[in-house]
Amino acid sequence: MQTVCIVFWTVIVTVFFSIMTIFVSFLSKTGELTHKVVSVWARFILFGSGVRVKVRGYYYIDPSESYIYMPNHQSDFDIPVLLAHLKVQFRWLAKAELFKIPFFGQAMRRAGYISINRKERRAAFESLKKAAEMIRNGVSVLIFPEGTRSNDGKIAPFKKGGFLLAVDSGVPIMPIIIYGTREIMPKDRLVIKPGNVILEIRKPIETYAYTRKRKNDLIETVRQVICESFDKNSLGRT
Repeated sequence: MQTVCIVFWTVIVTVFFSIMTIFVSFLSKTGELTHKVVSVWARFILFGSGVRVKVRGYYYIDPSESYIYMPNHQSDFDIPVLLAHLKVQFRWLAKAELFKIPFFGQAMRRAGYISINRKERRAAFESLKKAAEMIRNGVSVLIFPEGTRSNDGKIAPFKKGGFLLAVDSGVPIMPIIIYGTREIMPKDRLVIKPGNVILEIRKPIETYAYTRKRKNDLIETVRQVICESFDKNSLGRT
């Protein structure tokens, strides 16, 4: 019954804010206002679901700088957690299917979100090229390096695309560790339980010294930071 109530609340809130987002997207050329509206939507979702979030390490973020934010991915609730509590402007690299939704997909494009076609390698690299150009112009982006939600709660292998984007743009990677969302709503299960979430922001990792040939070294560096923090939280030594 609890899950039914939360789903009902989520649908109502999402429909309302989807309409508002579409409307606002016509008013905001930069996409900043659209992002703020979506952040409010995320706070409503978390409130209605009984999700409480504790943020650590926010002082590492310089709002005047551009970053590539890289969080681990445990649950669909990672998205509202990030939108509500990562209180800076950023743009998503989102799967191409979302951009096909009538009106909503157009609003995403106007907000500056970037479509990634995972089924076509060439199209995916073109999207990354576009994202790198946006970052060099001062826009931060967020990408899940695992590509999708974890099946077993462990950190999955990282995809290379986000790290190619990092070395091409030359901006720092900001590792983010999310812990607790899987217990709220695991992958492939429509059961939602209120709970506590930790959002840990780690020191940015500079990328200017890396090249495409050394992208695997960068992957290992970022992965080590995320896995160590995630394992520490999992063992309850926070």
